[in-house]
Amino acid sequence: MTGRSDLDAEVAIVGYGPVGAALAVLLGQLGRSVVVVEKWPEPYPLPRAVHFDHEVGRILQACGIGSQLREIIEPADIYEWRNAAGVTLLRFGRVGDSPSGWPLSSMFNQPTLEGLLDERARALPTVEVHRGVEVDGLEVDGSGVTLRTAHRGDLRARYVVGCDGANSTVRGAAGLALRDLGFFYDWLVVDVILDDARVFDPMNLQVCDPARPTTVVSGGPGRRRWEFMRLPGEPLELLNEERRAWELLAPWDVHPANARLERHAVYTFRARYAERWRAGPVLLAGDAAHLTPPFAGQGMCAGLRDAANLAWKLDLVVSGRAPDSLLDTYERERLPSVRASIDFAIELGKVICVPDSEEAAARDEAMAATVGPEPSDVPALPGIGQGLVHPTAAHAGELFVQPTVDGRLLDDVGGVGWRLVTVDTEADVPDPAALEWFAAIGGRVLRLPPDERVGRGWLARHGANWALQRPDFYLYGTAAGADAAAELLTDLRWRLSAVPRPLQGAHP
Repeated sequence: MTGRSDLDAEVAIVGYGPVGAALAVLLGQLGRSVVVVEKWPEPYPLPRAVHFDHEVGRILQACGIGSQLREIIEPADIYEWRNAAGVTLLRFGRVGDSPSGWPLSSMFNQPTLEGLLDERARALPTVEVHRGVEVDGLEVDGSGVTLRTAHRGDLRARYVVGCDGANSTVRGAAGLALRDLGFFYDWLVVDVILDDARVFDPMNLQVCDPARPTTVVSGGPGRRRWEFMRLPGEPLELLNEERRAWELLAPWDVHPANARLERHAVYTFRARYAERWRAGPVLLAGDAAHLTPPFAGQGMCAGLRDAANLAWKLDLVVSGRAPDSLLDTYERERLPSVRASIDFAIELGKVICVPDSEEAAARDEAMAATVGPEPSDVPALPGIGQGLVHPTAAHAGELFVQPTVDGRLLDDVGGVGWRLVTVDTEADVPDPAALEWFAAIGGRVLRLPPDERVGRGWLARHGANWALQRPDFYLYGTAAGADAAAELLTDLRWRLSAVPRPLQGAHP
């Protein structure tokens, strides 16, 4: 492995769910030495997360599993809400691939996804994965972090990332507290494998029935998930019985003669987040940093966005191409997006979790009146308002599209990293000195061919010919000409060398 001689790895990751595994892969692909420790000796075999969005599809593609990923997902075009009488209250979604090159929503089986990420991680020569190793505590000194473990002895790393879930040991040891937003409901989650294929229209459905709010969605190819809200006064122990799960499934013509119950468990949906995601060389990601109710399908998505944001920053810092203070932008960039997704999920939950029939009737009347012939757009998460983006350049902090070149997605053609994307095939390239530095941080100039539509269309609509894209697909900024593009590179170089104080202002 590379790195300091007194370190076991440059980065240690605690927790090996999708977030920890994706972070390990992204760092390993950049050549960083990574050690992962996971307390459970075997992967969790049952479903948990079942949804990811288009941006996360692109992040997983960046992990080198894009072709396999296509084979394990079930694209979900429309998500529909109906009341007890079947009246449509809300329809939103999009048919076909999004501008990111992936379906707007994809349904999947988490153990299958984790298997793909694990295979990819273990294929990388600088990544080590150790299962059955539980972290008992950590100590920080001037050169890194020591992880105390009961089964493998001490581990040394320059940085540690806690991806160890809602009850994070790393978060507790680092003294990073959670803020609880006081939103919680108990729901019975039931995962089913049907004996015979069945068409569900819509594929994903929310039944806003005060008698029993219910969610019915795909669990990936061949699987279905039902979620049933616990009613006021309903005994928890009775709701958690297998017999009760079958009783609640019966109205859907799902029973032991035509289906297998893969899992049933009562979960308390909560809304929490850490107000600080960093304590020196210790950082948090995924459920260790934030918990959201599932109504917007953003729990795992948020964690994978964390991994995508953090990986390239750790790479630049560990390799000496940027100062440690660059890592201060991680929380500042990610927390507003996380807060927005949590707040949106809470608002959806307030609409769904209504057990009062009169209140539900008023809700139904108001919502049904707004339903039009076309599905509504899924609300976009906020871009990056503070952090490592140009302070004045057009479209800085916005999520960029993924063009298709010669029938292949751009990231598969040009790789993932800093990219200066342009439609300008005639003009001279920006300042050669700036380009030489850009190449040193893994940057490349990608020129879109004349017949490309997605990237050219985006740039034309936004009055730009050049787009400087970060490794996590957000824009540092756009420019109209080569000289302005060179200025973007010069500004980026200055900011990466200094990470000046204006980038470190308090987040909202």
